[in-house]
Amino acid sequence: MGHSKQIRILLLNEMEKLEKTLFRLEQGFELQFRLGPTLQGKAVTVYTNYPFPGEAFNREKFHSLEWENPTEREDDSDKYCKLNLQQAGSFQYYFLQGNEKSGGGYIVVDPILRVGADNHVLPLDCVTLQTFLAKCMGPFDEWESRLRVAKESGYNMIHFTPLQTLGLSRSCYSLADQLELNPDFSRPNKKYTWTDVGQLVEKLKKEWNILCITDVVYNHTATKSKWLQEHPESAYNLVNSPHLKPAWVLDRALWHLSCDVAEGKYKERGVAALIENDHQMNCIRKIIWEDIFPKIHLWEFFQVDVDKAVEQFRGLLTQGNRKTTKPDPKQHLKIIQDPEYRRLGCTVDMNVALATFIPHDNGPAAINECCSWFRKRIEELNSEKHQLVNYHQEQAVNCLLGNVFYERLAGHGPKLGPVTRKHPLVTRYFTFPFEEMPLSTEESMIHVPNKACFLMAHNGWVMGDDPLRNFAEPGSDVYLRRELICWGDSVKLRYGKKPEDCPYLWAHMKKYTEITATYFQGVRLDNCHSTPLHVAEYMLDAARKLQPNLYVVAELFTGSEDLDNIFVTRLGISSLIREAMSAYDSHEEGRLVYRYGGEPVGSFVQPCLRPLMPAIAHALFMDVTHDNECPIVHRSAYDALPSSTIVSMACCASGSTKGYDELVPHQISVVSEERFYTKWNPAASPSNFGEVNFQSGIIAARCAINKLHQELGAKGFIQVYVDQVDEDIVAVTRHSPSIHQSVVSVSRTAFRNPKTSFYRKEVPQMCIPGKIEEVVLEARTVERNTEPYRKDANSINGMPNITVEIREHIQLNESKIVKQAGITTKGPNEYIQEIEFENLSPGSVIIFRVSLDPHAQAAVGILRNHLTQFSPHFKSGSLAVDNTDPILKIPFASIASKLTLAELNQVLYRCESEEQEDGGGCYNIPNWSSLKYAGLQGLMSILAEIRPKNDLGHPFCDNLRSGDWMIDYVSNRLISRSGTIAEVGKWLQAMFFYLKQIPRYLIPCYFDAILIGAYTTLLDIAWKQMSSFVQNGSTFVKHLSLGSVQMCGVGKSPSLPLLSPSLMDVPCRLNEITREKEQCCVSLAAGLPHFSSGIFRCWGRDTFIALRGLLLITGRYLEARNIILAFAGTLRHGLIPNLLGEGTYARYNCRDAVWWWLQCIQDYCKMVPNGLDILRCPVSRMYPTDDSAPLSAGTLDQPLFEVIQETMQRHMQGIQFRERNAGPQIDRNMKDEGFNITAGVDEETGFVYGGNRLNCGTWMDKMGESDRARNKGIPATPRDGSAVEIVGLSKSAVRWLLELSQKNIFPYHEVTVKRHGKVVRVSYDEWNRKIQDNFEKLFYVSEDPSDVNEKHSNLVHKRGIYKDSYGASSPWCDYQLRPNFTIAMVVAPELFTTEKAWKALEIAGEKLLGPLGMKTLDPDDMVYCGTYDNALDNDNYSLAKGFNYHQGPEWLWPVGYFLRAKLYFSKLMGPEITSKTIFLVKNVLSRHYVHLERSPWKGLPELTNENGQYCPFSCETQAWSIATILETLYDL
Repeated sequence: MGHSKQIRILLLNEMEKLEKTLFRLEQGFELQFRLGPTLQGKAVTVYTNYPFPGEAFNREKFHSLEWENPTEREDDSDKYCKLNLQQAGSFQYYFLQGNEKSGGGYIVVDPILRVGADNHVLPLDCVTLQTFLAKCMGPFDEWESRLRVAKESGYNMIHFTPLQTLGLSRSCYSLADQLELNPDFSRPNKKYTWTDVGQLVEKLKKEWNILCITDVVYNHTATKSKWLQEHPESAYNLVNSPHLKPAWVLDRALWHLSCDVAEGKYKERGVAALIENDHQMNCIRKIIWEDIFPKIHLWEFFQVDVDKAVEQFRGLLTQGNRKTTKPDPKQHLKIIQDPEYRRLGCTVDMNVALATFIPHDNGPAAINECCSWFRKRIEELNSEKHQLVNYHQEQAVNCLLGNVFYERLAGHGPKLGPVTRKHPLVTRYFTFPFEEMPLSTEESMIHVPNKACFLMAHNGWVMGDDPLRNFAEPGSDVYLRRELICWGDSVKLRYGKKPEDCPYLWAHMKKYTEITATYFQGVRLDNCHSTPLHVAEYMLDAARKLQPNLYVVAELFTGSEDLDNIFVTRLGISSLIREAMSAYDSHEEGRLVYRYGGEPVGSFVQPCLRPLMPAIAHALFMDVTHDNECPIVHRSAYDALPSSTIVSMACCASGSTKGYDELVPHQISVVSEERFYTKWNPAASPSNFGEVNFQSGIIAARCAINKLHQELGAKGFIQVYVDQVDEDIVAVTRHSPSIHQSVVSVSRTAFRNPKTSFYRKEVPQMCIPGKIEEVVLEARTVERNTEPYRKDANSINGMPNITVEIREHIQLNESKIVKQAGITTKGPNEYIQEIEFENLSPGSVIIFRVSLDPHAQAAVGILRNHLTQFSPHFKSGSLAVDNTDPILKIPFASIASKLTLAELNQVLYRCESEEQEDGGGCYNIPNWSSLKYAGLQGLMSILAEIRPKNDLGHPFCDNLRSGDWMIDYVSNRLISRSGTIAEVGKWLQAMFFYLKQIPRYLIPCYFDAILIGAYTTLLDIAWKQMSSFVQNGSTFVKHLSLGSVQMCGVGKSPSLPLLSPSLMDVPCRLNEITREKEQCCVSLAAGLPHFSSGIFRCWGRDTFIALRGLLLITGRYLEARNIILAFAGTLRHGLIPNLLGEGTYARYNCRDAVWWWLQCIQDYCKMVPNGLDILRCPVSRMYPTDDSAPLSAGTLDQPLFEVIQETMQRHMQGIQFRERNAGPQIDRNMKDEGFNITAGVDEETGFVYGGNRLNCGTWMDKMGESDRARNKGIPATPRDGSAVEIVGLSKSAVRWLLELSQKNIFPYHEVTVKRHGKVVRVSYDEWNRKIQDNFEKLFYVSEDPSDVNEKHSNLVHKRGIYKDSYGASSPWCDYQLRPNFTIAMVVAPELFTTEKAWKALEIAGEKLLGPLGMKTLDPDDMVYCGTYDNALDNDNYSLAKGFNYHQGPEWLWPVGYFLRAKLYFSKLMGPEITSKTIFLVKNVLSRHYVHLERSPWKGLPELTNENGQYCPFSCETQAWSIATILETLYDL
């Protein structure tokens, strides 16, 4: 929490291509690439073209990034490579797996804009831009007086349309020379240059705090550009683009038709020069179909000359030496297009023809027959081309008539009047710089290169086209189908794929770009969506070399955010132009404000280190753009003020176009407008057309809202709330999350003209939470008594009769718009001002500045002050006071550092049943659900879901806003306990005292901040008490190790039997009722929530499978010792209980727990410093004999080594007893025989064996429960005989005791037993050898079918595996493939031959390994079923009542043993296999990491269903699952 550097993490996932995803970052951020679960363990290299420090950016130059692994071990959860971002632009990354490209994308780093003499930063959200049409600026020496209007109106950025020489059409975007300043700006006696422009731009930046940007136009140039005549290859002409020839012929034919119509030649056929109705349109259609198309034969450009082809074919047939090739069925005869597009110039592949049409002999009749078949086929192919051209012609006529309708008949069109040469029937698609001639003569020019090169295609746009496709390239029929909306004043430029394809054009445009970047701080990419991406990339790279913080804006009409993102990411576009004019009503306008910026009010504080989230492009939100229609025409003049206010309140850049503020009531045309803009004159009168001031239009209000927009951006008002008060009124709140001040604008829009439309007089009341400090601005659009609007001949003048009444920075009681303001309270600490309006007429706005009431403001300040101990983020807005609760004067870390791990279990965790034992429960959120834990983790799991998404509407947040119940629950639960836990509760209570005094909408955010500070501190305290392996471990290791805190706790009543009073360091506490000292050792829950409390909490088997991972590896040695000794005290019949039941209710019905217990003693001795001391620790025997009543602690003590020896003796002697209280009172499903327990050691093999067909004494202990399916009382997996893992565990124990006895650490060298009335001695050495000699002989299923050791070769169905058991009462069970043999491999690897072990592990990996767990049975087995449903009761013997618990479902804990076995044997197999295995292990573990991170329980489940699917009957977090994964990481 402590660091303040902003770090974003980008997770890389296999085959994830994110080219359409926008990732926005700021300079100064660090970007870390980390491996997602699919890549962990693999050799991944990340490449990027982000330059090394001090290097220039080169888009083509990629370099690899170095991986950093802070913990240098275990797993890849923390491995990262990073970029420190100090440069603006678009940068690409991709990554390889080995040598395969596996994914990639782009990042966009925002520029830093600076203005003023002091070069201060202008944040992007503060930009207020105004567009000027350059040609309307007048002579250069008058610019300043015209630009001053923008300065006085409060704009800080000016966008100029291109300043270059314009073409004949005078369109702002048709440039005759990209390198020359427009000569119109010069005077006869004074020529101005780019240097003069540069000096003015610099002056505006330094003295006026205004930045300047201008357009770059890469798509086209003016038709009459001089350089184009010298370099016609720069255009799409009929030499370099012969595919356009048919379109050119059609274009000329239509031009001739247009001239004929203009001259009245078609009058008698119903088409006069003035087209006025649909009848004339139909006549035009008829003329084109009857006169034009038949005359120009366009289809011939796509057809074959039949006679010529047949003759050629005949010639080939009659040649004697033709090779007869076998016809290829895939190759059909098809027309090959003539690349030069000559009439009937297409061909066919004669080889295909010869292979298709084969004469049956060489006689003339056969050849003639063949030729006629060939002719028929060619004619068919020609006919297909004719149909295709017909289809194109239909579209061409439709498009042409649509165009005629728009230009001459449509109400919203330009109504061009009669057809003339100046205004032809349709715009020409191609240039024709020659004398006019008859069409047939003109057509001959298309094959004469030095003339055809000047027949060039015009540019335009195609409605609904794919912006990534160039419509002038081959393969597109846009020109032929007349789908282009054509700009007849400009020629489309043809760049090709790279600079070498058209060197002059690339060099010319690069020079143009460099001029622009030299003199301007930014560019607008004109017509960006149809600019070839590779061209724009190249040009912007050149621009950024000169202007590293280039501000790039663009307007995109791709129609899809994904496509927008391709342009934004590849070009590094800083802001996308968005337009309020696209909103059809005020509601939509408000929605756009919310869409384009800011976060919700009361949002959570996000950590500095967090995932990099996909973004939407930063917006430059404009009330209207210069190339769009005038809002006064579409809405009303009264809407200018409210809509511009709504736009200005958006948390992004904002902008407008010159003329909007002056209320110019028409669109200022980029083509035809030749008048000049007005100048600034404070003294000008409204009737003065050429000058403006604060009395003109809405300029005075614009100045106020622009200043406010800049203040809100600069001061961090990043939270936004939009409220649609009624159909016309939109309220926008901008809130500062650090000082908790708000600015609220209320705008009454006027989309309809108030003079002609009805608006309600009464306006709804508004409630504004907090204390209104001032009215920042109130403004009303009003009429004044002046001349009405008259369009001036010289100046672009606005409506003089409408202006704004404006008042700034007044008190509420001075307002003319607010009638009255009452104060009500909503709850104890929330003040709300109720505003009643009286003059909020359409076209009015009022903006309030609102603070929290002083009491709440102080409470927030104090909270922020105390939160600075967790994060510097809270420094701003913090308030230090002396009179707070004394406990808050102590840092939280020093209070909490006194907590033990057992106490942390209570503070952080405890599920419902654990808490109920103590008389409490988990907090329940009404209409939602209960928390998983009563401790802080229960809350943090939900907050971790809600926080990144800012899901403030979640029921959890509703509950916090509605009342203090959850807040009180958190602190009171801890205060009710004693000692340090209560102190932590008191600290929280003191913080919550202030939390309750702030407005309810802020409570979720600050509640989260308090909890996250406390929670992260508590986790650090937990880790500090653990082993160095954990402390220096990866995030995964650390989070897994918390399973130790989660599972190990002390309840109201102790779960473990009491330890010997003579044992040192046993934890004690004062009993609250008896006030006497009592032992309080932690016990280990088997799993949550099902095995967490009462007698079902502690199980011998589960405890000792989990103990090494959860207690020894984490360094909790004392707790491990106490648990080992407590269970030792319950030894009876030579066994450790399965269900502990505090010792007095113990059941001794499992054969394996005692061997797991012995394994843990061995692990303890090896891992703990002076661990062997445990062998001499006193064990307080509860049952010194099998039949003794339970003795109290201390009655009979024995050293642990004696208890161990007793276990070994009893097994060698043989164990046989019937469970106490046998019958339904202890097990309602067990059949009578099942209560008979047997165990022993086989004299021949040394294998431990036991059990019978009606009980289940290993971990696979499912007993049938269904009467209906007739499996009740039948174990699903009895595993009687010698279970493989018990043989392995006993081998491990015998070997270890042998080693200890040889060193005289263990006083016994043998076991003595009575057999047939004689005392027999079996040494540990002999026992060890017997197991060693027989194990592989009897457990390995040989790949050799004639193996003599194989007694039941008829039962073998997989070879090269190890049996699951030996000597089972149902022999086929021995041969089932299960994961248990891997346990033996880990604890007793000496039993296995390396190659055989490896083969068996490979088979297990292939057959049993699932996403998280191991299948408990081979899926090829006939009783396999991977889905466990304990509630299902049907007739299915194998499934009913969860009978398949261990017959397929994927259990997690065996995965640990499988992976550990793989690691061990891979090292013996050689380095190559080792590295592959390490990848596998890391990859499998990464899935556990993902599950752990996402699980609200913060644990790993007991099991999953088939292929990792969620199993609702599983424990959500299981001790042994976490433990064995932790052990794997320890081995790694």
